[in-house]
Amino acid sequence: MIFPEIFSRRMLKILDQEFEAFEQSFENEIATTIRINPVKFKGLPALRPVDYCNSGYFLPQRPVFTLDPFIHAGVYYVQEQSSMFLEQAIRQLNLKYDIKVLDLCASPGGKSTHLASLISPNSLLVSNDVIRARSKILSENVKKWGNHNVVVTNNDPHDFERLPGFFDLVVLDAPCSGEGLFRRDPNAMLEWSPDNAQLCAQRQQRILADVWPTLKEGGILIYSTCTFNPAENEENIKWLNEFASVEPVKLMTEERWGISVTDAGGFPCYRFYPHKVSGEGFFMAVVRKTGAEGRLPNRKIRENPLLASKADKEMAKPVLVNEELDILRFEDSLLAFPSALVVDLLQVKNNLRIVHAGIKIGDIKQKDLLPAHELALSTILNRSAFPEIELTIEEALTYLKRDDISPQSSNKGWNLVTYRKMALGWIKNLGNRYNSAFPKEWRIRMSVAEYRDERLKAEMAKFPL
Repeated sequence: MIFPEIFSRRMLKILDQEFEAFEQSFENEIATTIRINPVKFKGLPALRPVDYCNSGYFLPQRPVFTLDPFIHAGVYYVQEQSSMFLEQAIRQLNLKYDIKVLDLCASPGGKSTHLASLISPNSLLVSNDVIRARSKILSENVKKWGNHNVVVTNNDPHDFERLPGFFDLVVLDAPCSGEGLFRRDPNAMLEWSPDNAQLCAQRQQRILADVWPTLKEGGILIYSTCTFNPAENEENIKWLNEFASVEPVKLMTEERWGISVTDAGGFPCYRFYPHKVSGEGFFMAVVRKTGAEGRLPNRKIRENPLLASKADKEMAKPVLVNEELDILRFEDSLLAFPSALVVDLLQVKNNLRIVHAGIKIGDIKQKDLLPAHELALSTILNRSAFPEIELTIEEALTYLKRDDISPQSSNKGWNLVTYRKMALGWIKNLGNRYNSAFPKEWRIRMSVAEYRDERLKAEMAKFPL
């Protein structure tokens, strides 16, 4: 791989004698790592674990993920292993319990689904992306993961100033020049230039300034990028220290992890180089806000305008396993959301553009409840409320393509279809045929006939989950 000359000179200056090993690492095979959903997948797979992530694992080879129903069921997420280091900040700072978290630049959802698995059920996670199309992708992945305490928004970072002092933790995986992706994505190198890298650094500073007021005093900011450029990394931490009241937060690392610890004016930073770790390029720093700024006044909400009627609650109650939920109504849809977080949800709703919140239970049509797809994938579904139909791999893939299937079942009405006991979605047995309720926009576009190729079938059979 031939690097841009300016990039090579800069990396040679940073790495000195390690530069040759760094350069050579770009010719190595790219490792594939996944992070398992601990609620849906019980047990430990026979795979090499990611050292600093309890649910992260290396795959021996990269399968055709599209042809694995488990990924559509939210059983695991394909994520680059370096970014899984986020878990160490959450665990070492004990940020797991009843906090409000903002994942600001969250699409496609890797860090949001990771955060959802780490924080408590009574913690609020707001996952945001400024680009509408990307926020829909984010919403899809969050729904597959199945947590009921997540709100997906579509807002500019500046909009979060409307929620001063609201969040205990802000995760900013900032848009960057993408130098850490050169090996994985050749287009990242083609689009790279010194001017673009500088523009990225300036944009990151604007984002930091915009989002800073929404972090409460004593709150934690986790700042990360997938670039090697010091102007987008250490220099931005120094810049933040100049205009804001912050203190450094140190994380413990182990030598075998291969993480390089650098210094940004007294602030420890964590760099991931491909010649020292199995993953791609990554940078992370953690700081604590020490200055007092504005904070939302504590408002008691006398009446929740979204609260569902008694009849709606009675309709929804049998399909849910979690009793600490409020049933809300948006137009003709019922929504489940943690009771302890409804006040926070209303504050978010009054200030931001919500794409989706909590778990949609279903739509009310006349006096019937049409179950929502995300309910099938959620962690709050009472599975005993519906008959289940176990599908073969061929039937599951046909269902995920939204083509017709004809499983053997005598149970009319709504049936939950599963693959290896993992919920995939709904079909309605009308007696003479089945209607699929799988979302059209989520359907597999790859030909299922390709699965019947024996070579590919043998390859997928090796997939360890």
